[in-house]
Amino acid sequence: MKNTILKDKLKNNELSIGSWITIGHPAIPEILSTAEFDWLAIDIEHNLIDPSIISILISTIQSKNIAALVRVSKNDEVTIKHVMDAGADGVIVPMVNSKEDAEKAVAYTKYPPIGSRGVGLSRAQGYGTNFQEYKEWLQKSAVIIAQIEHIDAVNHIQEIISTPGVDGIIIGPYDLSASLGTPGVYNTAEVINAIYKVEKICHENHFPLGYHIVPPNKEILLQKIIDGYTFIAFSTDFGFLGETPRYMMKQIKHTS
Repeated sequence: MKNTILKDKLKNNELSIGSWITIGHPAIPEILSTAEFDWLAIDIEHNLIDPSIISILISTIQSKNIAALVRVSKNDEVTIKHVMDAGADGVIVPMVNSKEDAEKAVAYTKYPPIGSRGVGLSRAQGYGTNFQEYKEWLQKSAVIIAQIEHIDAVNHIQEIISTPGVDGIIIGPYDLSASLGTPGVYNTAEVINAIYKVEKICHENHFPLGYHIVPPNKEILLQKIIDGYTFIAFSTDFGFLGETPRYMMKQIKHTS
């Protein structure tokens, strides 16, 4: 039976912390799993991870009793179908900017009558041996996260979080700031006000609010928890990989 812990945490708006996989090697989720993340997301939007390795990454994550999500390349029927058939526990869908976008994400993930996803047999369905079990799990427990990373999404946040089947949202700060003309700059009034609007509406509706913290900074993470975020992506594999040696070498060079 597939893991439903993350789905339950989202339903109850309980804290879950995950991280981002950008390097297509199974050693990466094996290493990150030792940190006891609740979930790990394989990012195929901005990274050249070979499609043939995605199912291996998913199975490696799941073997550690961690939920395996995929941040897909776009809100596309075939893309979402491929990663769900590969056995993903759910998807993070970029650029969900309207209710229509949110409805498409749900439809592309779920089978009829809830959605419109084509039915096939692959790893997710036990290569045909447990289709009925998978079908029941999919309709009840697959995770769908809408990524809020454009000012249009901010302006339609109420409709997006009201869409049946959407389990949570996650703010993508880089693209959100870019949509306001200041890529990577988050301290402008426009970006601060946009994020506040999303926070306010999600809190008012007791809806799971997420954020991708890019730097591996514990203080930022703790502040987001204080601010009421419950679905938090904490840095990336390359962020963790680079931060410690940079810090250590800086200390060594400054003391030698």
